Amino acid sequence: MKQFLTAVMLVSLVSGSAAAARAQMAMPSAAASPAATDTPAPPPNASEAKFVAEIQADLNKRFPNPAAAEKAGYLRYGDEDETGAISYANRKWTSADPKHPSQLWYDVNGRLLGADYSVLIADSPKQPDLWGVSPDRWVKFGAHIHYGLAGPNGTTVYGATGMKKYAAAGGDPQHPTAAGLVKAGVVKSTDTVKFTFLFPAIWDLIVWVLPNPAGAFADKNANVKPTANAKSMD
Repeated sequence: MKQFLTAVMLVSLVSGSAAAARAQMAMPSAAASPAATDTPAPPPNASEAKFVAEIQADLNKRFPNPAAAEKAGYLRYGDEDETGAISYANRKWTSADPKHPSQLWYDVNGRLLGADYSVLIADSPKQPDLWGVSPDRWVKFGAHIHYGLAGPNGTTVYGATGMKKYAAAGGDPQHPTAAGLVKAGVVKSTDTVKFTFLFPAIWDLIVWVLPNPAGAFADKNANVKPTANAKSMD
C-alpha cells in the first residue's frame, strides 16, 4: 500500500483471492487518502536519485518475490488495488534506514513493485528529512485497525475499522485483539480472526522500485497494468 495504498487499499472488506467477488464497507475518515492519479511526480533531485537507485538494487536482491517478504516478516493484508499493487507490512512503523521499508508491494504475478517507508508522527511532528529525500515527499496517515479473517477454501478476508468504533465498544485501539473486534461488532467470531494489528499515525513515503516513467515518487506507474479485479481506493 504503498502507504497511500496500504492505508487505503483496505477501505473495503475483500473476500477471497484477487479473483474472488468483493463486498465493500466504508473505511473511517482517519485513514482516508486521495485516490491515485496519473500526474507525474516532481523529478528526483540528485540525492533522491541516489536513494532510489540504492533501494532498487537492494530490495530487488533481498525481496524479489512475496515469499522472500513473508520470510522476512512481512504480512500480506489486502488484495490488488487500483495501481496494481498488493501490499505487505512488517508492522514496524519506524524505518531505521533504506534497507528497512515498513511495507513492500507486489503485482498479482509476484513482481516487486515498490516500498513504503514510515516514521511515527508521535516521534516526528514535522515531515521527516531523511536519506536525501525532500520532506515534501512524505504524507500523513491517521491511525486505524486492520484484520484478516479465515475465508473459504483457505482464502483470507481482509478488512479495516476505525479507532473510535473499536474504543467505543470498550477495547484498547492501541492493542487490538480478536475479542475486541467481536465486541465492537466488526466480526462475528474470534475463531475467524487470523490477524489484527494497529496501523498507527505515520508519515509515509512511497517509492516505486520498478522503473516508473512518471517518476519513482508518483502515485501510478504505466509499467504496471492492474487486472480487472483491482479495487478502487476512492
